[in-house]
Amino acid sequence: MSYTINRMFKDATFDDIDARTRAALTDNGFGVLTEIDVKATMKKKLDVEMSAYRILGACNPKMAYQAIGIEPRVGAMLPCNVILREVDGGVEISAVDPVASMQAIDNAELTAVAGEVRDLLAKAVEAI
Repeated sequence: MSYTINRMFKDATFDDIDARTRAALTDNGFGVLTEIDVKATMKKKLDVEMSAYRILGACNPKMAYQAIGIEPRVGAMLPCNVILREVDGGVEISAVDPVASMQAIDNAELTAVAGEVRDLLAKAVEAI
């Protein structure tokens, strides 16, 4: 089982795909709670160069509230990370597959919620 939902954008700029990703997430009920500029962090902490790489911590509040109500410790696995990374010829988007990440928790009700979140994330990735 793949653990991410992926899409490649050829000949696209990183900033354009970033803006489109944020808009698609918003349109599908997600907000961006956290943002990590991995490229800048690696330069600052290790003085190394790397291609653009950003992690967006996306959250659908309604679904997160539902999941926490079912399994209070699930917050340790939230939010849903979406990565944008510069690759040869374009930008790749990878969103976590919540069903795959929730396999560690044996709770059928939570798995059902994770499936709904996966569908929303897949719609967002497709809409970029």
